[in-house]
Amino acid sequence: MSAMPSRHLPDDPSEWVSRAKSNLIRAKNRIPGVYLEDLCFDAQQAAEKAIKAILMQLKVEYPYVHDLAELLTLVDKAGKEIPDSVMQASRLTRYAVVSRYPSAFEPVTEEEYQRALTIAEETVRWATECLLEK
Repeated sequence: MSAMPSRHLPDDPSEWVSRAKSNLIRAKNRIPGVYLEDLCFDAQQAAEKAIKAILMQLKVEYPYVHDLAELLTLVDKAGKEIPDSVMQASRLTRYAVVSRYPSAFEPVTEEEYQRALTIAEETVRWATECLLEK
């Protein structure tokens, strides 16, 4: 069992990246009986918290939204270069709300789940690297 990460203040970008990593670990944890939609929600949350950590580092105020395209636009407007792989995070926004509840939408496929994981991993890795640059 791995040790718990050290805690930081809530307004410290490092705490947000730690929480993003926690969501990513949960997203990768395939437990029998858990819907892929729920794992994709954790992947979305990992990306969202990672992006918000960058916004905090840049001292950019952001709205309390789950729209990753909107958050990435704020990062871009602040002059921070965003890799193409991280720009894909906007695709995860749909997992923030709609897929968390029973609905008429098709269930998440294994391919969609794997893609969500890849995007979340890239986003968290990028945020981690950005914080190390400070």
